[in-house]
Amino acid sequence: MAGAALPASAAEVSQIPKGFATDQHTNVFFEGPQSGKPHAGKVLAAIQPHCDDIPIFAGGTVLKLIDEGYTGYLIRCSNDEMAGSGDSVGEVVLNNEVDTEEVGRRMGLKKTYHLGYRNHLMDNASLLEFRSRLIFLFRLLRVDTVVCYDPWGHYEENPDHYVTAKMVEAACWMSGGRLDYPEHFDAGLEPKSVTEKYYFSRGPQLVNRVVDISKYMDQKVHVNVANVTQGPAGETGSRLRRRLAEQGKKLPLLGDDDDTANRQYIKHLVFHEDAELGKQYGVEYAEKFHYIGPGDGYVSEYLDKNVVDL
Repeated sequence: MAGAALPASAAEVSQIPKGFATDQHTNVFFEGPQSGKPHAGKVLAAIQPHCDDIPIFAGGTVLKLIDEGYTGYLIRCSNDEMAGSGDSVGEVVLNNEVDTEEVGRRMGLKKTYHLGYRNHLMDNASLLEFRSRLIFLFRLLRVDTVVCYDPWGHYEENPDHYVTAKMVEAACWMSGGRLDYPEHFDAGLEPKSVTEKYYFSRGPQLVNRVVDISKYMDQKVHVNVANVTQGPAGETGSRLRRRLAEQGKKLPLLGDDDDTANRQYIKHLVFHEDAELGKQYGVEYAEKFHYIGPGDGYVSEYLDKNVVDL
């Protein structure tokens, strides 16, 4: 439930939707900050079809999990050729790649992978190949947790979003199989099940986890500033500030310089719904997810309590 950006002009209308009152809420777990490094030794894959998806919808949560001990990787699935500034398609592709690398760096992720599928044409890609590449990466990197679009989110019109989500969900399951892609094992890899998933959505979804990102909000803004080629963040605030000045007007929120304008625009206008969600849970800022955790722990708990020595 990222915020809807204030349109600077008809050409700059944000693609971030407003909040959906039709979200289905089950028992919601509120995930607050944890001290120390409770996730040390665990691996996170932040997976997005486009360069601005993770920063907008889950940037605070990824920053939080990395700070709490995860080793993280960023996987961008498309080449972003259809979105952003540039005098040619090739220049748009390059600009988005540069932005994505900087996003990964600002989030503290160890490496960024670019899968390079055609933007807006991912439903024409080989889904078998796409899934197998993700399985390989999950096994290679020993991924425990993924952050991605929700494969069950409603009313998603972008094929890149729902194709990526469905391939991630399938790969999480298949990467743990001992008979799927046995050539991986000959190369030294081992089966690796992905047991935790933080799924976000642009539309209505099942929400069962809300994450407190208050501590990381300024960092989330810093990450989104890096997406200058596309998205409602980047340099939108400074463009609005200059346009108002040409009209003899000023929005005090945007301050007196471009950097302040960009950061204030992102924090208070683009992500105003992060603030609204946070208020519902008594914090400044929050992000929402359809969370899927490890399987039923009843058997393990039962064994711990009841197994005795012979």
